[in-house]
Amino acid sequence: MNKKKKPFLGMPAPLGYVPGLGRGATGFTTRSDIGPARDANDPVDDRHAPPGKRTVGDQMKKNQAADDDDEDLNDTNYDELWLALARLETYENARKVLNKARENIPTDRHIWITAAKLEEANGNTQMVEKIIDRAITSLRANGVEINREQWIQDAEECDRAGSVATCQAVMRAVIGIGIEEEDRKHTWMEDADSCVAHNALECARAIYAYALQVFPSKKSVWLRAAYFEKNHGTRESLEALLQRAVAHCPKAEVLWLMGAKSKWLAGDVPAARSILALAFQANPNSEEIWLAAVKLESENDEYERARRLLAKARSSAPTARVFMKSVKLEWVQDNIRAAQDLCEEALRHYEDFPKLWMMKGQIEEQKEMMENAREAYNQGLKKCPHSTPLWLLLSRLEEKIGQLTRARAILEKSRLKNPKNPGLWLESVRLEYRAGLKNIANTLMAKALQECPNSGILWSEAIFLEARPQRRTKSVDALKKCEHDPHVLLAVAKLFWSQRKITKAREWFHRTVKIDSDLGDAWAFFYKFELQHGTEEQQEEVRKRCESAEPRHGELWCAVSKDIANWQKKIGDILRLVAGRIKNTF
Repeated sequence: MNKKKKPFLGMPAPLGYVPGLGRGATGFTTRSDIGPARDANDPVDDRHAPPGKRTVGDQMKKNQAADDDDEDLNDTNYDELWLALARLETYENARKVLNKARENIPTDRHIWITAAKLEEANGNTQMVEKIIDRAITSLRANGVEINREQWIQDAEECDRAGSVATCQAVMRAVIGIGIEEEDRKHTWMEDADSCVAHNALECARAIYAYALQVFPSKKSVWLRAAYFEKNHGTRESLEALLQRAVAHCPKAEVLWLMGAKSKWLAGDVPAARSILALAFQANPNSEEIWLAAVKLESENDEYERARRLLAKARSSAPTARVFMKSVKLEWVQDNIRAAQDLCEEALRHYEDFPKLWMMKGQIEEQKEMMENAREAYNQGLKKCPHSTPLWLLLSRLEEKIGQLTRARAILEKSRLKNPKNPGLWLESVRLEYRAGLKNIANTLMAKALQECPNSGILWSEAIFLEARPQRRTKSVDALKKCEHDPHVLLAVAKLFWSQRKITKAREWFHRTVKIDSDLGDAWAFFYKFELQHGTEEQQEEVRKRCESAEPRHGELWCAVSKDIANWQKKIGDILRLVAGRIKNTF
């Protein structure tokens, strides 16, 4: 019996057929696989629709995805693709790629900057300026706002990448954009400082060069540029700049002196002399230039020349400082009689100049003529009652010869004549402490801090007057009152050092010398610290930084640097001497 042929055999599989599901030959999805029946309003599920019969919604989604892909390539990564391609090519091909990129993305500054860097890298530096100028013009024409800060950041990146000509061209092009005329100098100096802080030295150099073109007669700009070259440039770049500076500002003595000093430090004494001779012509009878010429000769052991210069200065440009240097030259040469005669002559003309009275008394002390020294200091104080160093010299003289009561009375009198003077209060506290009267010293310190609540030197001393457990609390109080005072920062560094917290101590020493590089005591303590706890490299770094800073102040520092026996010592030698005197007794 012929069986009837099944009508579905040989036909294509029905919609929804999934091979392997179910059992046997059924091969159809079950209700549980399909899920519940759809409502008429549900969106159409066309996952199984034949290729030619996709819905309109599906086609729209596909188009949108393609558009999104295109958008991705037109965003930031699109220009990166061009730039990456240019980096892979040869010089000629890279130029073509970047030209094509500019046509496709006319609003992107990075393509222009890369083009400038490419030309610079291939020695074609004359094109760099043209490309950057053309970039500014083209971007503006395409409606791009020139963001000065962004361009300065780009210039700093070029600097770090070694593209010096490009970074300087960018700086010249954008430095004046959006700046009011009266704000230019101030803003540009801030920009230069910012570049130095970011280690973009060529950018800073370009800013100074541009500022000097705009303000060629501004002494302050020349001075800032000169200090920049001194700290970050070479001796040749500094001297070239100073040569231009004195041509524009011949009355600026400090620029002449920097030029002469640079030559002298390089060992070229004749060149230093000739610079000072030119400085004399531009500034006749300038005290600073006279004294610089004297120092040049005396430092090079040309004492007769120095004497003749001082004699000429006293006759043509007599000042108290010229007389003081004359006295000192004779004193250090051990010509005591000549020094005393000059001192007497000077005091006839300048009796209100305290340093002359101080020298007169110190010469007498050196000769161990204590009565004469006392007389000199007392006479000086009648003429200069507000000179703190004179009061201190007289008080210490009395203390040295055992007259503690008289020393105490002198300091009390000095405080009455000079209220709210931290230096005098400090000496009063120390006098009692040296005499072993610690309770009186603490009482005086409390009074001193009431009268001078924001004095860093008093707070720094107060920390170490406390017993060890209380010092940390006292240092917190000191930092609240004098957060940025170098004496307080130094005291905190010493406190960490005494507690053997080496890393913290080093960090606070760095803070101290950064906030006041002129404080010699800070450098001496820092150097002593590194001698005990640092490597040779760290010790050498502190010494070099100190020599570069050329500190002039500090109690311990001045006691050594102003000592007649050390008058020809260099900064490095003084640093070692002061550090040698420091005892770890804190």
